[in-house]
Amino acid sequence: MYVHALGHSPRFADRVAKMLERVEHRPAMCQADRKAAYRLRYEAYLRENLLNQRLDAMLYDEVYDASPNSLTTVTYVDGELASTVRVHVITDKEGVSPARDVFPDVVTPYLRAQRVIIDPSRLAARADMARRFPELPYFALRPPWMAAHYFNADYIVLCSASGHEAYYRRVYRFHTWSGLRSYPMVTAKVVCMGLDFAAEMERVESRYPCFRSTPAEREALFGEFLLSLGRCAATQGTVPARADVQPADA
Repeated sequence: MYVHALGHSPRFADRVAKMLERVEHRPAMCQADRKAAYRLRYEAYLRENLLNQRLDAMLYDEVYDASPNSLTTVTYVDGELASTVRVHVITDKEGVSPARDVFPDVVTPYLRAQRVIIDPSRLAARADMARRFPELPYFALRPPWMAAHYFNADYIVLCSASGHEAYYRRVYRFHTWSGLRSYPMVTAKVVCMGLDFAAEMERVESRYPCFRSTPAEREALFGEFLLSLGRCAATQGTVPARADVQPADA
């Protein structure tokens, strides 16, 4: 799904928060859920002219979807599949991720400084659900935000098409860390954007209460995934003292 920098009032943020009781996030652990996510990705990216048609009508990245440090999540609204997003947890020693591979010069300094990074990717939504629920971009991005809480992340780092930077800057205060580069399996070029999660968490959750979550909710989404992380599980708990790290030049 590609988000758009629409202006919303505080009343809109309140409406988004009230809708949470109709929203459910699930880990795509079973084959049926994963295939549904891959089909939804394909349909969304094809609609945006970001890839060529495929016979299997699915967008599956073997390297990233099969990596033990990644989890694909699916979001339901009123019991209907609405969106999907993949979450990678990366540290200096563990795990591949799209941002790490596309922007190694940008991401690696943070990992060498023992920072924990959440890399959300393959964000996609059903077109009909996006039309019915203008709040969907906020719900669709809750799983990466919840992951940052659960794994005590220092940063959320993502690859954004250049036309969608404004949304991430306005809502979360992401900063653009790079120039445009090619991205695996899609035709659009992307920039690397980073968010200091600890610095912005309270502000974002105060302005958009829908990003708040309970420990039980986070455990339900990521608890089983944590078991597959091996040594990455050590990222849960106390995060090392922060160090000054400067992003690479664009």
